[in-house]
Amino acid sequence: MDKARVISLFIGVVRAKSFSQAAVEAGLTPQAVSKAVRQLEEHLGVRLFHRTTRSLSLTEEGLRLFELSNPGLRLLDEALDQVRNSRLEADGLIRVAAPMSIGNAVIIPLLPEFQRRYPGAHFDLQLDDHFTDLVESKIDVGFRAGSPPERNLISRKLGDIVLLPCAAPAYLALHGTPQTVSDLQQHRCTGFRRPTTGRMMPWELQVDGATVYQEVPAVASFNTVEGELVAVLSGVGIGQLPVFMIEAELASGALVPLLPHTASRNNGVFMYYQQRTQMPLRVRHFIDFVAERAPQRLAAR
Repeated sequence: MDKARVISLFIGVVRAKSFSQAAVEAGLTPQAVSKAVRQLEEHLGVRLFHRTTRSLSLTEEGLRLFELSNPGLRLLDEALDQVRNSRLEADGLIRVAAPMSIGNAVIIPLLPEFQRRYPGAHFDLQLDDHFTDLVESKIDVGFRAGSPPERNLISRKLGDIVLLPCAAPAYLALHGTPQTVSDLQQHRCTGFRRPTTGRMMPWELQVDGATVYQEVPAVASFNTVEGELVAVLSGVGIGQLPVFMIEAELASGALVPLLPHTASRNNGVFMYYQQRTQMPLRVRHFIDFVAERAPQRLAAR
């Protein structure tokens, strides 16, 4: 016996003062409601109603059950209403997962404007270069660099990742400036290891309209783009870095672009989330806001 269901029907009969009216409100037949109440009476071992062909009234035990259970049902109704209404509210927690580079350079700078629009929204950000399972980690929105997720998720491309060779002026003053792709083999370069596999990523270059993958003599390798950027700024070597992370350094002259015609844009930044018809409004607002604002931060200028 579904106790919650039969008690709810019992309370419905008391409130409606009629089995037939309670059945209409519950979307059931009068026979089904009557059967549910009989099951409750049999379970309790007491009669809950005095029934005649013309009247319906509670027994003493029925009145006691109604007085004890009615407040609880009202609290349950209120709880269900609150959860239902929370889907329509912009206030509440938004859980976000992103690689550190995208989180620091793209997502976090957007939060102040979003929170000015929706002051009641607050965030829990997980910055990790590994792919995050939304369900397992209870994440609302995820971001990743490279290619779109292959899982059963909705993904939206926010922009291209432009990879550009660059170096600090101090490095170039000491080692000279490469003029061709082949010159890179005689230079000290930095490298990036994939967080998921630990393998070195070859440089991806555009040469005569084709994509060329070239191994470079890495004098230092890193598992975060942030670490590689610090190394390049310090003059360790030439690095191939995402333009969206180094615009300020390029503008100030802290980094010098090299071989700009070889810049690659084969990879992208993707936002992904579960396909849900009952998505909280705050999450929908955030998805739409990022889709509007993030491409401007990713666009190479």
